Amino acid sequence: MKKMMIAALVAIVGIAFTAPAFAVEHEFGGYFRVRAFTAKHFDGTDKEDVIAGTPSYALNSKTGAIEATTPYAQNDASMIDSRTRLYYTAQINDNLKFVSKFEMDADWGDSGYGKVGADGVKVEVKHTYVDFNLGALNAKLGTQGATLSRGFIFDDDFSGAVLSAGSTAFVFAKAEENSANCGDDVQFYTLMHTVATDAFSITPEVTYVDLADSSYIYFLALNADVNLGAASAWATLIYEGGEFDATDTDVSAYLVAFGGDFAASDVLSIHGQAFYATGDDDGDDYESFGGADMPGSSYYWAEIMGLGTFDDAASAGAPADDISNVAAFNLGTTFKASEKLSLSADLWYAILAEENAAGDDKLGTELDLQASYQLIDGLTLDVVAAYLFADDATYKGDNDEDPYELGAQLSLSF
Repeated sequence: MKKMMIAALVAIVGIAFTAPAFAVEHEFGGYFRVRAFTAKHFDGTDKEDVIAGTPSYALNSKTGAIEATTPYAQNDASMIDSRTRLYYTAQINDNLKFVSKFEMDADWGDSGYGKVGADGVKVEVKHTYVDFNLGALNAKLGTQGATLSRGFIFDDDFSGAVLSAGSTAFVFAKAEENSANCGDDVQFYTLMHTVATDAFSITPEVTYVDLADSSYIYFLALNADVNLGAASAWATLIYEGGEFDATDTDVSAYLVAFGGDFAASDVLSIHGQAFYATGDDDGDDYESFGGADMPGSSYYWAEIMGLGTFDDAASAGAPADDISNVAAFNLGTTFKASEKLSLSADLWYAILAEENAAGDDKLGTELDLQASYQLIDGLTLDVVAAYLFADDATYKGDNDEDPYELGAQLSLSF
C-alpha cells in the first residue's frame, strides 16, 4: 500500500510539472536560399587593365612610409553562398509568446562551415524577444526587427522595445552602447500613428536619434498608401534636422519618394518609382539626407546601383541601400507567363543630387531582367541579369568598363 501511495504521489507531481507545457503551442518555420552570381566592373575597371597598369604610390599615414598601391579598388566577385534561417515561437497563451530566429550564412569554400569538412561554428542570433499583451497594449521586448518609412529611415534588426496600442506605436532602439568615439550611447526613439480606411492609409512618424558627442538628428516623416484595386500608389516625405555638436553644424535635409503599380490585365502589370534625397553642397548647413547618419537605414532598389537581389556590393559612386545624395527614376513591367513563371524588366536612371569631388553627377542607366519560376510547390528559382550603362560618376579615372551582374537564386520558406 505504501509503495502504491508513493507511486501515485510521484505520478501526481510529474503531471503537475508537465501540465503547463501541454498548453504551450510550438511553432517552427524557416527560410533557405542558395545563390550563385558574378559581378564585374563595378567601378568601371577591368581587372586585366589593373594588373597590367602602372602602380601608384601613396603615403601611409600610420607608418609614414611611401607604399605602392593598385590604381583602383576592385569590386569584381564570382561566388556561391547560402543562407539558412530557423524560427521558433513558443505560444504560451493568448497574451504571451516568445520568438526566436537564428541565421547561418556561408560563402562556399570560406573558413566557416562553407569549407571542406564543414563543421564551422557560424550561428547568428537574429531575433530573440518576448511578445505580450497588457490589456490594449502590446509590447515586444528584446532583439527584433522594424521598418520605418519603407527603410529610407530604418529597416533592420535592433535590441529595444516596440509598444503599440491600436494604430499608435512607439519604438525604442539602442544602436550603440558607449560609442567608441566618446563613450556616449547612441539610440533612437520613434512615435507613429496610422489612419486607415479600405482605400488608403496615412502614417506620420517622428524619429529622434541621440548620437554620440551631444549630437542629434530627427526625422519628420509622412507615409501614404492608396489602393484602388487595379492600381496602387505610395508616397513618402521626410525632413531631417538636427545638429552635429563637434563641428557646430546644423542639419537640414529632405527626401521625396513615390511609386505605384497598375495591373493592365490579369497577366501584365506596370510599376514605377522615383526618389530624391538631398546631398551636401558645402554650405553652412549639412544637407545630405540620411545615409550613414541613421544607423540601420536600408532601401534596396536597382540590382547594381542599389544592391538588389545579390546585395554583395553596389557600383562605385552609388549610395547602395543608404539612400543619400541621389535622384533615381524607375519604370518596369511584370508579365505572368504562366501559373509558375513570371518575367520582369526594370529600367533605372540615377544621378547624384550634388556633384562629386571630380565634378561629375551622372551614375548611369541600368537595365534589370528577372525570371522567377516555381520548380515545385514551395521551391522558387530566380534568374537575374543586370547591366549598367555607366556614366562619369561611376567610372574612376579613364576606366570606362560598364558594370554587369548575372546570377541565380534557389529559395524556399516553410
